[in-house]
Amino acid sequence: MVLGAAADKFGYTLEIDEQLIGGAAIDAGKAPLPAGTLASVIETGAVLLGAVGGPKWDSLPREDRPEVGALLPLRKQLNLYANIRPCKPHPMLIDHTPLKPEYLDGVDFIVMRELTGGIYFGAKGTDGLGAYDECRYCEAEVERIARKAFILAEQRRGKVTSVDKSNVLATSQLWRKTVNKVAEGFPDVGVEHVLIDAMTMHMLTRAQDFDVILTENMFGDILTDEASVLCGSMGVIPSASLSDGTPGLYEPIHGSAPDIAGRNTANPVAMILSAALMVRLSLGEGLMADSIEAAVEAAMTGGHVTADIGGPLGTSDVGRWIADYVLQT
Repeated sequence: MVLGAAADKFGYTLEIDEQLIGGAAIDAGKAPLPAGTLASVIETGAVLLGAVGGPKWDSLPREDRPEVGALLPLRKQLNLYANIRPCKPHPMLIDHTPLKPEYLDGVDFIVMRELTGGIYFGAKGTDGLGAYDECRYCEAEVERIARKAFILAEQRRGKVTSVDKSNVLATSQLWRKTVNKVAEGFPDVGVEHVLIDAMTMHMLTRAQDFDVILTENMFGDILTDEASVLCGSMGVIPSASLSDGTPGLYEPIHGSAPDIAGRNTANPVAMILSAALMVRLSLGEGLMADSIEAAVEAAMTGGHVTADIGGPLGTSDVGRWIADYVLQT
């Protein structure tokens, strides 16, 4: 709806190829990542992804579940090693957080999460002693995500905060050493190192200090969900998963919500903002993305939102309001 309105406004023809993935594909008797879906994704290069999993499929073997059977191989196939998640609380949502307003004033950071390495992709299994999950990184994997983080920081406020557990983990020691090496090529960007356990506290008590937060896969998964507390709702936070060049996958940071399925109450803002990121980063249409983001800003400022963030509208009503605003401005 919103993408269609933006395309009309700027005179583009929008071609959408919808494909099944995850739980929806499983329910249709297919693999979590059907071959046709993967082929379409590779050809298209710009993917807007809905939530793939939920409790319904938790009883399946691990490799057949939506997250493991669809998300992880999709990220690996497209080499989507850089996950970007912004955190900038909207003024209308400050009262929706459990934090005092002074902890939120001026918060504006981006988490750069490595997405195709680490414990999620390491060797896994069970033996006579129990179960194991291997966490492994090579220098090249750390170097490429660190370089993206420093380039992004150059375009923002010039600071990278690298999060690791180097006092214990060998992978984190490699991570810190490599980040410092990359930092030498960016003399105008400051760099600090924070241990993951300390960062879980600092993110809520001095969030204003951060600009670009760089971290590995599992730590980034945890920290970005924690960051949603600062924003007042997971329903307003988009994300982009990028490779080199223009291919990209865009999705809200939240998962599925089967408890409210079909009720027209889910918050669509994170998905709409993810679409704006797709338009900006993969399609290269900055003005079109600006138009969508401005419409979302107007909707939130005016209270034209869903009940989870204090509004009176349903999912489709919010989408329609934003689409109309795009066309009218």
